[in-house]
Amino acid sequence: MSDQIGGYVDGQFADVVLEASPEVLVPSTAVKPVRGLTRKDVSAIVAEFVGCFLFVFIGAGSIIANTWTQDSVGLMGIAAAHGLALGILITIFGATSGGHFNPAVTVALLVAHRIKALLALAYLLAQLLGATLGAFLLRVTFPVSIWKAAQLGTPGLSTGISPQAGVVVEALLTFFLLLAIYGTAIDTRAPKLGGFAIGLTVMVGILGAGVLTGGAMNPARAFGPALASGDWNNHIVYWIGPLVGAILAAFLYEYVILPRSQEIIKEQYEDGQAALDDDESVVPHDVREENIPQPHRVGPDEG
Repeated sequence: MSDQIGGYVDGQFADVVLEASPEVLVPSTAVKPVRGLTRKDVSAIVAEFVGCFLFVFIGAGSIIANTWTQDSVGLMGIAAAHGLALGILITIFGATSGGHFNPAVTVALLVAHRIKALLALAYLLAQLLGATLGAFLLRVTFPVSIWKAAQLGTPGLSTGISPQAGVVVEALLTFFLLLAIYGTAIDTRAPKLGGFAIGLTVMVGILGAGVLTGGAMNPARAFGPALASGDWNNHIVYWIGPLVGAILAAFLYEYVILPRSQEIIKEQYEDGQAALDDDESVVPHDVREENIPQPHRVGPDEG
């Protein structure tokens, strides 16, 4: 037997079927959405929190481990820890949240109209909370003398690097990162490589410029350890640089690179209009050509 009751399905009120068995009634959906957010959105927010928590714990943890082992981890090991951790986490959670794990990525996609404003705000809060929890867990895990010597993995400017130069370096690295995200995860023409191309971009950025700024490319990666350690030196660099670089890359890809393919599609389908879905997805929108309706072909039985 089955009964119907009113319930929420994908954020809208609808009938929910209860399948009855001799032991229990099981609803087809059991989680109600938070006001203004769908159940899918809530899952995505949790994914962003968990992803940022793990990324900071592993990434900053590799720096503390390097201090504890007297540089045996090395720059290559630190870069690999960050890049591989991010690549794996994006592969795990990409289908759930888009795998941002970075306020700069979220803000850039918000500016590009690829994520709802309310959801973007929730992402930002989840990312910062996750990064903070990861940093505080490192603080209670490692000996005090060790994490203090490593400043809990908080990124910092090397001697002789001015804050202005730091902003430029972080902006350039994050610009590169966003191009990798657009080119491998958002543009539907690109091969699907999971999160590993994006993780490799972070790894390369740390290898190339880690000695200058730490190669954060991520405000949450700087915020969590800074809050837990109390080290706020030049912290603003790790917000301005990544945000500027990410937004510039988003504008470049959105308005210079993607429109080329759209123009070709428009020539093929004169009446086709590429419209964004009003119900914005948690995962960043596919490029517009997938939303262009295919021309209707009249079948042999149609008049």
